[in-house]
Amino acid sequence: MSVLVGQKAPAFSAKAVVSGGQIVENFTLDQYKGKKYVVLFFYPKDFTFVCPTELHAFQEKLAAFESKDVQLVAVSTDTEFSHWGWLQVPKSNGGIQGITYPIVADTNKTISTNYDVIAGDYDFNDEGDLIASGELVAYRGLFLIDKDGVVQHQTVNNMPLGRNVDEVLRMVDALQHFENHGEVCPANWSNGKEAMNATADGVANYLAAH
Repeated sequence: MSVLVGQKAPAFSAKAVVSGGQIVENFTLDQYKGKKYVVLFFYPKDFTFVCPTELHAFQEKLAAFESKDVQLVAVSTDTEFSHWGWLQVPKSNGGIQGITYPIVADTNKTISTNYDVIAGDYDFNDEGDLIASGELVAYRGLFLIDKDGVVQHQTVNNMPLGRNVDEVLRMVDALQHFENHGEVCPANWSNGKEAMNATADGVANYLAAH
């Protein structure tokens, strides 16, 4: 897996289903640059099992993300029509009705490939086309992107392992605390707890107090 932390988030333009069920043709990350942080997360498939629990968990915390100036964006390798269809299915029937943040259709697998979260065997021919031997879907990758478009945090889970949305919020808090105060965030830090200066005295004082 590639480490994208510290690098510019790979740009893309793709079809997506946005709030209200509208399908847009050219959804991009660039629209948020200089304006919002982005939590970009990948999931394997529509109409599956762990995936809807994650999508709903992010929706339940949407107000918390928005209060921190964070835009949620989901991606899978399904088509925009598959996303739209799943959005029509009630939560009680295993669907994702009620999800309001964008869901991007990575139908040609280029976004998942550029973020190095694609699962399955593939190669490229002489023309640069992706050639797959079997099904290609995305692992549960997640990328926290700052307002400059730089990846500050990433995780990648295998298919059976659902994510903890509170931990994603904690990482947003840690990044914003560092940006606003210049202090680094120690292990198990959470918003409101003591951080520390990135100096020898800073770590000595912190460890002495904890």
